Amino acid sequence: MFEPKIMCFLCKWCTYAGADLAGTSRMQYASNSVNLRVMCSSRIDPQHILYAFKEGADGVFIGGCHPGDCHYVEGNYKTLRRTILLSRMLEDFGIDKRRLRLEWISAAEGKKFMETMNAFSESIRELGALNLDQVSLTNEDTKHG
Repeated sequence: MFEPKIMCFLCKWCTYAGADLAGTSRMQYASNSVNLRVMCSSRIDPQHILYAFKEGADGVFIGGCHPGDCHYVEGNYKTLRRTILLSRMLEDFGIDKRRLRLEWISAAEGKKFMETMNAFSESIRELGALNLDQVSLTNEDTKHG
């Protein structure tokens, strides 16, 4: 059975703490993800997401603070705008935009984190493995500069 690889970029203040709460509460959720803690969801550059896909991620998850609760005031609004634009770009590359998911999850929402990750993992499983041989993602597209 196909087990998707999911790269997660999680806000230190909210979603990462929510993931930690889910873990310490022994909630069962898909173990097919790699969590990367970032200071704010706005610190995630679209190139990071493209690179994750290029390196084998079947799905990319971004978790941030709820709108109005960002420790950096407007960071999550920047993340929302970037994610909307990146979703459009992914389709241009031939990558289904459902492979990228953005959610607002607070530190107190361990159950929401668990449910969200299980649902996202299942949706990626239904999409199947990302076959980059069929998309036009090149080194220039993911070049850090």
